[in-house]
Amino acid sequence: MTWQPFYAGHGRAPEQARRLDPAPPWREFPRRPLHNEFVPLPGLVEAVNAALLLRRPLLLTGPAGSGKSTVIEQVAVELGLGPVLRWHITSRSTLSDALYRYDALGRIHAQRLEGRDGSDDITPFLRMGPLGTALLPSKHSRALLVDEIDKSDLDLPSDLLDALERGEFEIPELARYTEDVVHIREWDGDRRHQIVRGRVQCSEFPFIVMTSNGEREFPAAFLRRCVRFTMPQPTVEMLTRVVTAHLDDGAAGSATSQQLIATFVARLEKGENLAVDQLLNAVYLLSTSIAPDEGRRRDIEELLLRELSRA
Repeated sequence: MTWQPFYAGHGRAPEQARRLDPAPPWREFPRRPLHNEFVPLPGLVEAVNAALLLRRPLLLTGPAGSGKSTVIEQVAVELGLGPVLRWHITSRSTLSDALYRYDALGRIHAQRLEGRDGSDDITPFLRMGPLGTALLPSKHSRALLVDEIDKSDLDLPSDLLDALERGEFEIPELARYTEDVVHIREWDGDRRHQIVRGRVQCSEFPFIVMTSNGEREFPAAFLRRCVRFTMPQPTVEMLTRVVTAHLDDGAAGSATSQQLIATFVARLEKGENLAVDQLLNAVYLLSTSIAPDEGRRRDIEELLLRELSRA
C-alpha cells in the first residue's frame, strides 16, 4: 500500500466506489479486545494483584490515552472473569442508576393500556445496573470498569462507600412488592437473576477498576478504601514496546518511528498534554507502507500530534 489521497476535493463522483485501505488494528469493527496488545507499566502488576487479594477497588490516575481502561480487559481475560461491565461516568451519574434501573413511567403506561384488570408485573420494568450486576452473588468475581470517576458529581464517590464496603444494597420497589422472589435482567444481556425480597448481597467481591484523569481531589474516606496507582510518565523504551505490541517490530524499530517516539516523549517532559493513541496514529500513517512523501509528512505529523489542551 502507498499513501493515496482518497479525497481530492474536486467534488466529482468516481465511476465506482473506492474501497479504503485496511484500518489500523485498534480501529477495526466490531471492536476487538486489546488484552494481547496491552503492556503493563512498571508497578502496575503489583497494584492489580494487591487490589485482587484485598478485594479493594483499583483507582488508576493518569492522562487520557495512557491505557487505564485497557488494564481491566487484560485482567478479566487472564482470570476468566467474563465480559467487562462498564459504567461511564458523567456529571449526571448517580449511584442509584449504577445499581438498578426502574422504568416507572413505562410501567404506568403499560397499566393504562392493559386496564385495571391487567398484569401488574414489575419485573419487565426493572434492570440491574453495571454496579448492581457486579454485586450479584456468583461463583466467580465479575470485572467492572468505572470510567472517569473524576467527572462525577461531588457526592458520588462518598455515595459509593457503603455499597463498596458492604457489598450489598436494597431495591426499594422490590422490598415493597407483593412477590418475595423475582427475576431481573442483568446489565450486559438478557440473562436474569433471582432477587429475594429486594436484597442483593455479593458472594465474591468484583474486581473494580476506577479511572481518573487527575482533574479533582477525592475524599480521604474514599481513597483509603482503594488501592491507588498513578500511571508513570512514558519512556522511549515503554512506548517502543507499546508500538510493537500494536503493529510489529519493523514499524516500531524504523528510523521514522523512533524519531516520532523520541519527539513524543520530549514533548511530554515539557508538560504538553498528549495521548498514546495519538502516537500510534502517527506511527501507523508515517512509518508503515502507506506513509506519504516527505512533503506531506510534516503536515500530517503536526495534524495528528496536536496538543490536547487546545482545540
